Amino acid sequence: MKRVVAAVALLAALAGTGAFVLVSLGLVSIGASSGHWKATGWVLHYAMRRAVSTQSMGIKVPPLDDPALVLKGAGHYHTGCLACHGAPGEERSLIVQQMTPEPPFLPPRIEHWEPQELFWIVKNGVKFTAMPAWPAQQRDDEVWALVAFLQAMPNMSPKRYRQLALGGQVDQPAKPVTPDHLRPLQDPLGPVLANCSRCHAEDGGGRGEGAFPRLAGQSEAYLLGALQAYASGKRHSGIMQPIAAGLAPEVLDALAQQYADLPPVSRTDAPEPTPDILAQGRSLAERGVRERGIPSCVHCHGPKEGPRNPMYPNIAGQYAAYLKLQLELFTAGKRGGTEYAHIMHSAAQRLTPEQMQALADYYASLPAEETAALGKPALTLNRREPIRTEPSAQDSSPPQQR
Repeated sequence: MKRVVAAVALLAALAGTGAFVLVSLGLVSIGASSGHWKATGWVLHYAMRRAVSTQSMGIKVPPLDDPALVLKGAGHYHTGCLACHGAPGEERSLIVQQMTPEPPFLPPRIEHWEPQELFWIVKNGVKFTAMPAWPAQQRDDEVWALVAFLQAMPNMSPKRYRQLALGGQVDQPAKPVTPDHLRPLQDPLGPVLANCSRCHAEDGGGRGEGAFPRLAGQSEAYLLGALQAYASGKRHSGIMQPIAAGLAPEVLDALAQQYADLPPVSRTDAPEPTPDILAQGRSLAERGVRERGIPSCVHCHGPKEGPRNPMYPNIAGQYAAYLKLQLELFTAGKRGGTEYAHIMHSAAQRLTPEQMQALADYYASLPAEETAALGKPALTLNRREPIRTEPSAQDSSPPQQR
């Protein structure tokens, strides 16, 4: 037995030494053009399958049949995944087909994976492949949106895919409204606006019931601050961070002005909340809950007479589902944002889920035009100077009093 063990140890040492020599001499083929041996490919794939299966155990799968969730996932898939994995009616890029390992064409492969396994892969990525981890690890809600889309994709027609991913651009190229002040930037900005309108619509009114927020009519200061926060990673989103980080500062500025100049949009197909829920939401918005340290909302977000800090968004007429999600993210400390985000973190953490829903329903029921007029910003953004980051005079009270 000792001789057998010694012989095995010697063979292992010789094999290791031989492998080290081959690597040191540069004789190992690492070119993608050479591909993998079948045995190597099998071992790598088997190891990946077993790791995903084991490490995804215990992940609780939320309901994934919400159309808004599927729509949100489709928007990101078209931007970040299509080139490598294709889609119904869309082939993979010829470039990625020369990768080793080659990214699979996904529509016929989804059925081999469970939802929790897809979630693990999308969130964590896969080593030794081109599959990246989700850019914002805090945003499980975004990962689940992509999983919801992936689950729906195998039975999706090419036309339905294009409707979800491209919206109004299915039959013809998008023709975003370009104000005169954007004419000099028309060439570089045009494709950016077309990409933005796939999710936020050409009129800035957003697509879906909360899948994407309404941007039209927001203050330029708020929009630019949000884009800058995404670009710097201070506001977390695996969807928006890569987009904003890839744009030049002057393009971010032009985008903010573009959407700020569009008229507010109010539209919804959501069922109307009951009068009791709206009354509860209005009471919370106007008075807060003093005994629980919950401040009123109208001071920062309106509707109210007089000016407001333009760095605070107009939330009247915004989708209820989007507003509730933001409150949940603030409560969990996963949203991030500009230097004013800490105000919402402390306020949202004291709200119950029912109060969040009531507030979201109340503000969604208000006409966007009314609040935009009542809360017209007191400060005018000068695009040649940095955005002010200090509270304005009317917002000089401590955060706990707002």
